[in-house]
Amino acid sequence: MERTEEEAGRRRRGRTAALIGTALVLGLGAGTCTGYLVQAGREPTPLPPLSQPVLAQARGQAPAPLPASQDRRVRTDGDLRELLLKKPRGAKHTEWLKDGVRWLDLTALAETWTEPGEVFGDLVRDEFRRAAMTVWEEDGYTVEIRLTQFRQEEYTAATDAADDAQRWAEAPANDSWLIPGTGNGRAYVMTEPETEPGFEDQYTAEAHAWRGDIAMSVWVTGPKPVPKKKIMDVAERQMERL
Repeated sequence: MERTEEEAGRRRRGRTAALIGTALVLGLGAGTCTGYLVQAGREPTPLPPLSQPVLAQARGQAPAPLPASQDRRVRTDGDLRELLLKKPRGAKHTEWLKDGVRWLDLTALAETWTEPGEVFGDLVRDEFRRAAMTVWEEDGYTVEIRLTQFRQEEYTAATDAADDAQRWAEAPANDSWLIPGTGNGRAYVMTEPETEPGFEDQYTAEAHAWRGDIAMSVWVTGPKPVPKKKIMDVAERQMERL
């Protein structure tokens, strides 16, 4: 059976690595024998004393820890739901989320995508820690905010999550703007509605940004085009809470 060029390349790399490893083993073995013969004819060398000089201790007081109001890690390690933006006065929570706030475990978060199995694996790889969401209805629009936190022991997954979400939101029919104070956070407004037989046309706006180990996503949906001011206001106020 013929091997593909990629498979052949992998095999060649493996064989080369094995040959190099064998040469290293043989070289180390020969060097060890020679070194042993040379060392055997020498006079023994006395060992250095075990005692070491005492190191001087630094003087002065250590810097005081940051107060909780200034230490962002204290905030983000607490109850993630407390960092979610509160619903505005006059708004109401949806029927399917009457208490307004919900934890999302790994499975529940993956199920929010069209390919949950693939997303589940991505979240495991990205060191998913926890997620929380809130939803409310206001002036004919539904507002959903989601905060997803990562452990970030290997890399900055929150940054990647926000960047990926922005790429998915990019479309010729969308207008977009930078969210002030967020670096590269962006908000998007759909200029054409989503249509589906048997359902009312829906317009959507979304915003994606990150801060520290938390990725933020906001969606605003309604039967009329979503004003830029509305999506920007929600996104800016949510980022201020982080």
